[in-house]
Parts: sequence; structure tokens; C-alpha cells
Amino acid sequence: MLIPLWQRVVGMLIYLLPWSDALPLGRELFIEFPFLQWLVLPALPIVFVEQFIPFGGLLLFLTLFLAVTRNPKVPYFVRFNTLQALLIDIGVILINYAFQIFLDPFGSSLLIRTISSTLLTGVLAIVIFTIVQCLQGKEPDLPAISQAVRIQML
Repeated sequence: MLIPLWQRVVGMLIYLLPWSDALPLGRELFIEFPFLQWLVLPALPIVFVEQFIPFGGLLLFLTLFLAVTRNPKVPYFVRFNTLQALLIDIGVILINYAFQIFLDPFGSSLLIRTISSTLLTGVLAIVIFTIVQCLQGKEPDLPAISQAVRIQML
């Protein structure tokens, strides 16, 4: 089945949500390598919504969850990718909170910088993979996450 171009683009763009929430993990990486800051540009509209609208992140999350993933009128491809992006985003948010609670009090050691940079790189790899798959009109198949999404979509 051929996925229309607009669905591919929407599916691709939705993965900018977890990317925008992963950016704080790269704080040290962006300072060390300023040329990597261009990676922030695609996520700026989402960062703007989350930072400058009260409860913007929560409102965006709830809107996507309730209006897209739970709406049977929205095409399956868009719903699938939206729910998968939301699950990835939940994982990224939990990692960010864990860093803030457990690791920030210890300062910025080499180990903490390495872990956060590695996590950012992992999220970037996931986002690039999902974007390429969406542009090809394929469902991005991520172990465990895609299976959980398919179960929720039933």
C-alpha cells in the first residue's frame, strides 16, 4: 500500500518531539562542538511551544495523544508514528528527570558528560532512522516500542 506524501511528512515531523526533549542531554556536547548546534534548528518550533506557552509541553503531548492517536479518522500511518514518537518522548523525559535528580548534584564529571552525550546520540540515531523510514513510507520498526504501539492501536 502506497502511503501518501502528506502522511509521510507528518509522520516524519512528529519525531521532532522526542528530539526537542533530548536536546538538554547534549548541553555539554554542543559547547564542546559548536558546529553541532545546527542539529537544534529543526526542533526550535517545538522548543518554542514548550518553553513559552504555559504547560506547552503537556498541552502538545495531550493534543497529540487525544486528537491524533485516539482518533480513528486519522490515517493509521500517522497515528502509529505519533504514538511511537510519544512513547520515545516519554522515555527521553524520564531520562532527563533521572539526570536532574540523580546526576546533576554531582556536577559535570567526564562520566556524566559521556553518558548524556551517548544518550543524545542514541536519540538522534532513532530519530534519523524513523525519519528515513517515514519518508520511504514504511513503519519504523523499533524493538519493543513498535510492538507496544501496535498493541495500543488494536
